Amino acid sequence: MPTIELITSIDAPIERVFDLCRSVDAHVATARGTGERAIGGMTTGLLALGDQVTWSARHLGWRWQLTSRITAFDRPRGFRDSMVSGPFRRFDHDHEFVPRGDTTVVRDVFDFTSPWGPLGRLADAVVVTRHMRGFLLQRMRDIKQIAESGDWRLYLPSVGPASPGDAPQTVHR
Repeated sequence: MPTIELITSIDAPIERVFDLCRSVDAHVATARGTGERAIGGMTTGLLALGDQVTWSARHLGWRWQLTSRITAFDRPRGFRDSMVSGPFRRFDHDHEFVPRGDTTVVRDVFDFTSPWGPLGRLADAVVVTRHMRGFLLQRMRDIKQIAESGDWRLYLPSVGPASPGDAPQTVHR
């Protein structure tokens, strides 16, 4: 059961960084290398608790479809997206945000299990973990660039205080 953990420091307010990380539109823009696009569920806007999105993307030479759901949500401290259906046996991706002065520290924890038993574990060790780490690193570099420049306005037309629906919540599976 591999786990990928990344820490990224972003010179931007926590609310901006949190909302960029849950933006379907920013996700599409930061996943250009895989041709990722939202094809079902929420296909634009900001994801919130219970929202689902189906992605189509090219990873490791194949086109995949994966549906994930926001299963925990605590704006602006964190959220979790979990696979509902797709190529993994399972995955949970936790996004945690901590303000440090004018900087936001983002901790991504991507915990997954590939299918195919021993063969899947071998693939994880040789290819999948390295590929997913590279994908997530590039995405966070792009989120950092967007958040630290004026480009964030392309994805977050209005970032205001938390709304009542933004209270900490969890969807139990």
